[in-house]
Amino acid sequence: MSDDHAAHAVGSYGGRLSGLNPTPVLDSLADEGLLFENVFVNNSICIPSRASIISGQYPQTNTVLDLDTKMPFERQYLPNVFKDMGYQTALIGKWHLGVEPDFDYWKVMVAEGEQGTYFDPDFQEIGMTFGGTRDHPDLPVIKTKGHSSDVITDLTLEWLENGRDKKKPFFLMHHYKAPHDMFENAPRYDEYLEDEIIPEPSSLYSDPYWGSEGTRGYGDGMRDRIGTSVSARHNQRHYVDLLNGGPTTNPAKDTFDAYQTYVKRYLRCVKGVDDNLNRLFEYLKKEGLWENTIIVYTSDQGMMLGEHDLQDKRWIYEESIHMPFIVRHPKAKYSGLRNDMMISNTDFGPTLIELAGGKVPSQMQGRSFASVIETGKADEKWDDAVYYRYWMHMIHHDVPAHFGIRTKEYKLIFYYGRHYDEERMGTKAFHWLEKSNLIDQTPVAWELYDMVNDPEERVNLYGKDGYEDVTRELKQRLKKMREDLNETDEGYPKLQAIIDTHWDK
Repeated sequence: MSDDHAAHAVGSYGGRLSGLNPTPVLDSLADEGLLFENVFVNNSICIPSRASIISGQYPQTNTVLDLDTKMPFERQYLPNVFKDMGYQTALIGKWHLGVEPDFDYWKVMVAEGEQGTYFDPDFQEIGMTFGGTRDHPDLPVIKTKGHSSDVITDLTLEWLENGRDKKKPFFLMHHYKAPHDMFENAPRYDEYLEDEIIPEPSSLYSDPYWGSEGTRGYGDGMRDRIGTSVSARHNQRHYVDLLNGGPTTNPAKDTFDAYQTYVKRYLRCVKGVDDNLNRLFEYLKKEGLWENTIIVYTSDQGMMLGEHDLQDKRWIYEESIHMPFIVRHPKAKYSGLRNDMMISNTDFGPTLIELAGGKVPSQMQGRSFASVIETGKADEKWDDAVYYRYWMHMIHHDVPAHFGIRTKEYKLIFYYGRHYDEERMGTKAFHWLEKSNLIDQTPVAWELYDMVNDPEERVNLYGKDGYEDVTRELKQRLKKMREDLNETDEGYPKLQAIIDTHWDK
């Protein structure tokens, strides 16, 4: 798993960037296996996404709603089931869940809020030299040298060679920091794409029919508050600030230049991940493990790369929630297949467990699609919709809280404009920043997009003539999904009042 690797930055997904050939190794993996076209995160931010993958649960059930919440130790169902099945479990790289991993062996990045650094990252380790005990209040910090993608691959290869019990099957989670913002590539990629022109999204400069008051705010100053921040590091449009050091004076030229710089830095990090995966795959082939190992590649969420003039994730818009998910099953009798089932990251845990012959624990809310991977045949009874909820109202990147439903045909979104934690309302979005924006109430609004005829989500159809029946049906489905998934707002009366007031408006 990588961090923030958007599906449209994987060549085999055929997106805007595919012509640049950014991921030949992953594309080869897709050619040998199965690519899932419609895989979505349920909360597009690092900690909640990783918590859903490890627990197989939605945020209100696993209690991890935002970046301020730690993953409950006892909800690490995924590695525990593998251990119960006799697998040796290992986790190497980025963890970022605020709690000790419950794996037989782990070596995870520390510092920078558990994000780790791009260069010379620090780690803590247990299992290989500490015997697997959790009684270790003072684990030493292990220093490394090099770019994190190279270092993490080195550590995984070391564990595969010297750390694992070769008499046991293994379950390994190999997690890169890249291409997480801020993008820092290994120096050998400094010239990569230097002479290329990165294709721009069609909505970068003009997007008059997209969004709503919930995303634009009131009046002409639609970007004065929502989607921006006083901190360039956390600005939704900071590819401009990144190059110019402040607001642009020549919008067309400065945005073009800055956008090119921004996305090239991102893709240089992607290239480092792809090349390091080649090192890992070559080792598996050399050691005779390639034909006895199921490989899954994914990211913890997608990434806005200038679409609607936005960057980062968090939003329910397609580029933010769309996850790559590529599987190579060595026993499968197919190759180069694609599947369009609507899958949530909550489904990953149950699927991995069933692929290994295990039983999915009842605590997991996700569903297994292991049979699809094993046979290549779609599950005709699978639901054609996924649920999404972003909780961190106007924090860090000033993205308003919202929830919605994504079907194969449509996406319905509700911006309810308030933080779930009433004590956060009116406080600073950045507690460490003197001039931080406050967490204020934002406009309440609905949005509706036709994902078949308008896949770039350029035209908000909510309230338009001819879409009354579609809207009514989607609201009914959304309400039922929230109830079925334990994602209602019964515990947040002010939010529930807003929802009740605006549900039929």
